[in-house]
Amino acid sequence: MTLDFSWWQAAAAAIDFAIKVVMIGVVPGNRKPSSANAWLLLILFLPIVGLPLYLLMGSTLISRRRHRIQHQAKAALENVHAGVGDVPSSSTLPPEIEAIVRLNRRLTGYPALRGRVPALWTDYDMTMQRLATLIDESSTYIHIEIYAVAWDKTTAPVFEALTRAVERGVHVRLLFDHIGSQKYPGFRKLKRQLTDVGIDWHMMLPLDPLSGRWRRPDLRNHRKLVVVDGRVAMMGSFNLIDRSYLMPGHVKAGRQWVDAFVELEGPIVASVESMFAVDWFTESGEVLELRTPGELEVGDGARADDVNILQLVPSGPGYLTEPNLRMFNALIHQARSHLILCSPYFVPEDSLLEAITSACYRGVRVDLLVGEKADQFMVQHAQSSYYQQLLEAGVHIFEFPAPYVLHTKFVLADPGLDGAAGVIGSSNMDIRSFSLNYENSLFIAEGSLLPALDRLAENYLAVSRELTLEVWAKRPWHRRYVDNVMKLTSALQ
Repeated sequence: MTLDFSWWQAAAAAIDFAIKVVMIGVVPGNRKPSSANAWLLLILFLPIVGLPLYLLMGSTLISRRRHRIQHQAKAALENVHAGVGDVPSSSTLPPEIEAIVRLNRRLTGYPALRGRVPALWTDYDMTMQRLATLIDESSTYIHIEIYAVAWDKTTAPVFEALTRAVERGVHVRLLFDHIGSQKYPGFRKLKRQLTDVGIDWHMMLPLDPLSGRWRRPDLRNHRKLVVVDGRVAMMGSFNLIDRSYLMPGHVKAGRQWVDAFVELEGPIVASVESMFAVDWFTESGEVLELRTPGELEVGDGARADDVNILQLVPSGPGYLTEPNLRMFNALIHQARSHLILCSPYFVPEDSLLEAITSACYRGVRVDLLVGEKADQFMVQHAQSSYYQQLLEAGVHIFEFPAPYVLHTKFVLADPGLDGAAGVIGSSNMDIRSFSLNYENSLFIAEGSLLPALDRLAENYLAVSRELTLEVWAKRPWHRRYVDNVMKLTSALQ
């Protein structure tokens, strides 16, 4: 019996073979091996699905315009910070901490600066009220950059304060991520409300092909910050939305987000403001003046024990060197006694996984705080696919109880010891935050924010349940299978 292939079948087979040969030589270019392998597996085994997805989301570069703006911004920052040392004068940081500061400066252009931390805000309603109070005290301008925004009962005090600010002549600029906000109820009404009250708003990374605005649909601007009159800033993990995130499934399940916001004063505010200025120009075309840190003072009334040495570390697709990943790795590698990692979405890149397990092997106690149940199915299973390896290395995994969603993101190295350091901000410890999201992190080289974060970690640990290797080994086979499949998808970037 002979097989009768028609010409179109032969042509289809030839094209399929040619595509696979070509992609084997194209996909690995400028890409990590784990990511390249995941894309190639998808393309080779499911070319009908894999190839279109790769063409849509697999590009390792963002638009030329955004790259050009990022390079111009870095040059402008270097000009503004000309003559500003990597660390404040008269500071005496340990050599290993100063080395991380130099690394961050080299990758982002931002030096370490002094700054006060009046408060670490963790209560949802009190944080919204504090934002409203700061807005009511404003006299010139307010800059807000938030991933997810909704005008609801919880955020109403903030938007009402913004409305009052506009009425008295304050210029309110608001940036929010297009994809990150549009999925929540009331999005269309929100845009009308913002316009009606006179808020100057723009969507970040808008996906609007009809208007000629196109970019990779999987990119997000995940930054979260507020600047009031250039004198005070807030940054961390809070979004401007009800803590249930308004979705019917979340409300039904009783999910409540748990977050933290750092209030900042002093020279560090200039760094936060300049990062906003770059993002604002990218989306609006308006140029905002960059101020030098010397134009802001810590304040004569500041207590000596309230002055911190802080460094803003922005990251995102415009930074090809992944500054947040390198900072996390450097901090973990220098830990001597104790590490606390808190991340709602923990899907470690290979070098981060090696840094964490190596810390365990050299005798460092590593506490990993994650949620008992994430709000995203794929992330939950991709995250738990690493638990076996982490537990076997000696990592202590603590699960924050559901239905609460632990959304705070921070790292502490050697809390309570000389040479302690930490990070807090918007960046998760996952592949998405390292490569696909625009993030803002605050490196804490010294100061009162470190013990404040240590106390917050103690509170989280006190209500969390430790996951043991014995319990985890008893999970069913189908859970192992789904975890491993989702682990593969996490590398598709």
